[in-house]
Amino acid sequence: MLYQRDAEILFPARVVVALRGLRGEKWRALVEHVLARPEHDPDVLAFSLLMIRLDGCLTCHADSYRAMRGCTMCARQTVSRFKGTDEDLIAQWEAARVEIVRWIQTGEVPVVD
Repeated sequence: MLYQRDAEILFPARVVVALRGLRGEKWRALVEHVLARPEHDPDVLAFSLLMIRLDGCLTCHADSYRAMRGCTMCARQTVSRFKGTDEDLIAQWEAARVEIVRWIQTGEVPVVD
C-alpha cells in the first residue's frame, strides 16, 4: 500500500519541501531557509520539532488514520489548517530552535507541560 512508504515514526525532514507553498511569504522564506540547510542543522531539527508538535506525531500509531494518510498529507493538512499567523508559526519554530541549541550545548532536555 502507498501510505506505508510515507508514514514514519516522527516527522521526516524530506517532507519539508511539500510545505513550501501552503502559507504566506514569511512561511515560504522559513521553509526555503530550512531546505538550504543540511539535515542535522539546528534549524532543520527545530523545524522537525515544530512539526512533530503541530502534527501530534507522538500520538500517531501505525494503524491510525493519520499514519494511513502518510506524513506528507498529515503535515500539509496541519500547516494549511493552522489558525494562527505565519509569525505565530515562526515564533514556535524559534522557540523550538532555542530548545534544540540548548540540548546540543548542554544535553538538557526541556520539560514540556
